[in-house]
Amino acid sequence: MKTIGMIGGMSWQSSLEYYRLINENVQRQLGGHNNAKSLMASVNFGEVEAMMQDDDWPAIREELGNAARQLQDGGADLVILCTNTMHKLADDIAAGINIPLLNIIDATAREIHAAKLSRVGLLGTRFTMRDEFFVERLAKHGIETVLPEKLDQFEVDRIIFEELTQGIVENDSRNDYLRVIDRLKGEGAQGVILGCTEIGMLLKQRDCALPLFDTTRIHARAAVRAALGRTA
Repeated sequence: MKTIGMIGGMSWQSSLEYYRLINENVQRQLGGHNNAKSLMASVNFGEVEAMMQDDDWPAIREELGNAARQLQDGGADLVILCTNTMHKLADDIAAGINIPLLNIIDATAREIHAAKLSRVGLLGTRFTMRDEFFVERLAKHGIETVLPEKLDQFEVDRIIFEELTQGIVENDSRNDYLRVIDRLKGEGAQGVILGCTEIGMLLKQRDCALPLFDTTRIHARAAVRAALGRTA
């Protein structure tokens, strides 16, 4: 079994979920007392979030690049970046290490293809929805993305930063997200990507008629497949 290196802390709520999902997946597949071999380099999200607000992406790149190298030096065989938004910098981080970085967008695209869908909505932080890194990478996989309108983007982002990253889950916020999803469906979305690693705390498939692609769960499964030497 290979050792999974996790860059976490963005937020610690989703990092906790990654750790749980990865170990549950390994135990389900191998049985007994088996769990994942893993390392985590956890950054301080308070510092990273301040850099985001200042639009200081070079500083974030340095912080996350250092974390990736720490994992590599500590014996990790592969790295996952436990956040969607920071995949804006994924290629730069991957270029600074000599072990694979498993991209959350590529893993999600594979599951969308497996579901035989080609047009999906995207929910996430304003950086994920506004910047083009996620949409462009999906397009390389032949997947078209539908984005919420500006006011909906603001509300989706607010709920992430003011509630979910603080561990707060509100029914009213769930209903707000479902209304946004309904509007995305009206624009032709065949499914919806939960493109922030905390959104799965708020929304489950049972809440929504459209297929949901929870990137945290998808990424965790991909990491386990890689660690066990199985095909994607």
